[in-house]
Amino acid sequence: MAKKPASLKVNPAAQMDEGTVQRGPGGETHQIAKGDVPVLTTAQGIPVFDDQNALKIGPRGPVLLEDFALREKIFHFDHERIPERVVHARGFGAHGFFEMTDDTLAKLSTADVFQRPGEQTPAFVRFSTVAGNKGSPDVARDVRGFAVKIYSQQGNWDIVGNNIPVFFIQDAIKFPDLIHAAKQEPDRGFPQAQTAHDNFWDFISLSPESMHMAMWIMSDRTLPRSFRFMEGFGVHTFRLIDAAGKTTFVKFHWKPKLGLQSVVWNEAVKLNGADPDYHRRDLWDAITTGNFPEWEFGVQLFDEEFINSFDFDVLDATKLIPEELVPIKIVGRLVLNRVVDNFFAETEQVAFSTGNVPPGIGFTNDPLLQGRNFSYLDTQLKRLGSTNFTHLPINAPKCPFHTFQQDGHMAMVNPKGRANYEPNSWGPEIGGPRESPTLGYKPAQEHISGDKLQARGELFADHYSQAIQFYASQTPFEQVHIKDALVFELSKVETPAIRTRMVSHLLNIDDALAQQVADGLGLPEMPAPATPARAIIKDLPASKALSIIANGPKSFKGRKLGILVTDGVDMALLAALQEAVTTAGGVFELIAPKVGGVVCSDGMLIPAKQKVNGGPSVLYDAVAVIPSAEGAALLAQEATAKDFVNDAFAHAKFIAYGPDATALFEKANLTADMDGGFVALKKLADAKAFIKLCGELRFWAREAKVHSV
Repeated sequence: MAKKPASLKVNPAAQMDEGTVQRGPGGETHQIAKGDVPVLTTAQGIPVFDDQNALKIGPRGPVLLEDFALREKIFHFDHERIPERVVHARGFGAHGFFEMTDDTLAKLSTADVFQRPGEQTPAFVRFSTVAGNKGSPDVARDVRGFAVKIYSQQGNWDIVGNNIPVFFIQDAIKFPDLIHAAKQEPDRGFPQAQTAHDNFWDFISLSPESMHMAMWIMSDRTLPRSFRFMEGFGVHTFRLIDAAGKTTFVKFHWKPKLGLQSVVWNEAVKLNGADPDYHRRDLWDAITTGNFPEWEFGVQLFDEEFINSFDFDVLDATKLIPEELVPIKIVGRLVLNRVVDNFFAETEQVAFSTGNVPPGIGFTNDPLLQGRNFSYLDTQLKRLGSTNFTHLPINAPKCPFHTFQQDGHMAMVNPKGRANYEPNSWGPEIGGPRESPTLGYKPAQEHISGDKLQARGELFADHYSQAIQFYASQTPFEQVHIKDALVFELSKVETPAIRTRMVSHLLNIDDALAQQVADGLGLPEMPAPATPARAIIKDLPASKALSIIANGPKSFKGRKLGILVTDGVDMALLAALQEAVTTAGGVFELIAPKVGGVVCSDGMLIPAKQKVNGGPSVLYDAVAVIPSAEGAALLAQEATAKDFVNDAFAHAKFIAYGPDATALFEKANLTADMDGGFVALKKLADAKAFIKLCGELRFWAREAKVHSV
């Protein structure tokens, strides 16, 4: 019998007494257990030298295909799940069009899709959560995927982004670790669709590069009201390439025409119980009723001079370029105007890749982007079962395409005739397609030299400066939400050392925030601030663009009013509310004791959309309570009716009420708490004034009172 080889050990001389291991681009160290530590190897048993950085040419150079440890790690990760996506499993898609409204990019890029403003190019968009499984709820605290497939005349262009402009990690080699840590813990299979557990915060607290993203995910950005009120970002820096081969650097943005809006945490928890399909239902309803969602397509354009003057590295996906430094120029729009015919055939089978770009658009050496370019193509083989996934209608280009690719599982298109290779000497009729030096894709020309090594650029080591800037850019209400989210998430972490380590990072972001989180967790003593790998820039100016509340809408367009009614409701008052909502571009739903409806004051029977115990106020952006006196007395005995108004109050929503609603308010103990967010409907004109006030979204001043209870 062959002798079992001894386990590889770390050289004891390389360990400190307490046991430390060096990690990260800045050389920071973290404590591990005493004793010998097994050496990390590949699946072939080859010891791994550096599991933090992909192999590149120079610290800022491109990632090399010869990095077998990177390829094996991501290859295995891409094939962990069948059949749903490892990440972004919970998704919802719709068709629409992409249209350039400006010719700015036509001068900077040869991409055909930029050349003719006003021309509508077919597009498909898939929104998704990242961490949850297919059956998870829509309104989980999570990053949202915002993936756009544009079927251009030069082939498919995929902008595969998120609703947050930065990411957790700087190098794709860490992506499997990030997702493993965020997903349900492997020994117990829970919790899923949430990051409030030890593994996630252990990884984050050991990865200072994630601190900027940590601020974003603990903000309201991860609790969007719906896809329609959500920004999208291409995340990475790309290139625009003109006919002469000149490069302009670019970041892509999607800005919702309706403005930004999110929900609060308690509301999200109840939404997931009331309607786990809340986001997908909202998008379906909007499109099928003709209220087509629209986003402006914007770009940040910059050159080498800006790159050299910027405080951070544009190849670092954990950093953004503030709009105050490089303004976003709106050059196009995206409109969704058609739901899918079949969810599986389209939304489930659509396959995106950051590597799908037409001529005129190029890549940078962002190590996260370079890894994604490999990963997306590889993962489709496992998910869709064949390299021929491009034959599926949702993935096939809508322009003519010709390849010599043949056969394989589920081949629906094969080359015709004798030639299935090139070069060949057959004539044009049977010889098949040929490469085109004039029309073919040409990457940007770039001179690269440097040592072959595993490292990151020097500026990548600044992990806290933009986290400070993001937090300082939030309104006081949003800062409270971030604090509450951190306390909640970390309170679910069972290991005290992880909680303490995370607070040590917060001390580098904001002292008051760190103290509030420590108090909320009951830390026995404050830790020392984590040692930064690079000097922190503490005076970056606040950016208004980073706040949701500062970029909210000023109207009720695209929003929904819930109207609680009973038999005997004042028909004139109800009609005035309905007219005010419709005029503002919003929608309304009636909630009643019975879904069959109510008999109004004029004797008319009108149906309800929701029964009171199935239509909680969390489903609506604002509410109106206009029962008859007799109806209010009955509602006062109904627990879910009291929950309706109590939740609307707790979530800082505007509340309109008729003259007979006081009986319900009294039972809900709200009469003494009425504030500027309550509007009495004493005359018909008050309905219009109420809807105008609802353009402010929430009565945020109420939150301090709610939090103090």
